[in-house]
Amino acid sequence: MKKQYTVRELLSISTQYLKEKGCASARLDAELLLGHVLAMSRLDLYLNLDKPLVSKEVDLYRECIGRRGRREPVAYITGTKEFYSLPFTVTPAVLIPRPETELLVEKVVQLGKACLAQGKQEVRILDLGTGSGAIAVTVALQDPAFRVTAVDVSAEALAVARQNAQHHEVAGQIEFVASDLYSQVDGRFDIICSNPPYLTQEEMDSLQPEVSFEPAAALAGGEDGLAFYRRIFPEAPPHLSSPGWVVVEIGAAQGSAVAEAAAASGFVVEECLKDYGGRDRVVVAKWE
Repeated sequence: MKKQYTVRELLSISTQYLKEKGCASARLDAELLLGHVLAMSRLDLYLNLDKPLVSKEVDLYRECIGRRGRREPVAYITGTKEFYSLPFTVTPAVLIPRPETELLVEKVVQLGKACLAQGKQEVRILDLGTGSGAIAVTVALQDPAFRVTAVDVSAEALAVARQNAQHHEVAGQIEFVASDLYSQVDGRFDIICSNPPYLTQEEMDSLQPEVSFEPAAALAGGEDGLAFYRRIFPEAPPHLSSPGWVVVEIGAAQGSAVAEAAAASGFVVEECLKDYGGRDRVVVAKWE
């Protein structure tokens, strides 16, 4: 007869296994994956530590732990990632949303609210490289007067973004467009925002195992990581209202270079916001 494992035993065994495989947050990963398999919150797990699991649950959990042991990101195994305290569907076709990007969302929302306060009936926002749609959906949720155009060159990514917009009931506020940056975009926008690929070639060559599962096209920013900024700013003016803003996420060492790229294209760089670790993270540039 097969041994019946309890929640406590499985968490203990799995945590040790993931530590041996080099997972930095082994206990948390073990809990998240068991919660996924059992459809329980982490709190529920702790309230049911002595609950015995049936063999089907154990087998499914082992499969998940095996994938994590091969360093596949937890978000791809569970199919979901929290962003701005909201659940987002993710697949290997899209970048996994990071907490740092919430800073960009907050700035876009702040600028959008300021536009409304000055009498605009609606605020048009362009999200370049939308991926999972995390930025577009989160921004749209903040005000029904925000109208977002979300573009991505990947049809698979756009399918995920649409799914997230429908789940969060903002599909009516978002237009999805298959486009290489501005190539298929019409009209003018009050705010253009983007979390573009910005890793340098050196960084791409030394990725953590987990990051190597993510789409390279959403990460690689050319030799110096600045390739997309060299397109975003020069090509933006025909698509901007006056005044208008470009708000972009950047790598921690790219603040000065991205600000220079914006200024060279005629923008006034208003600020470079730092993330919670004190690193440069978001450049805000104004067009008039």
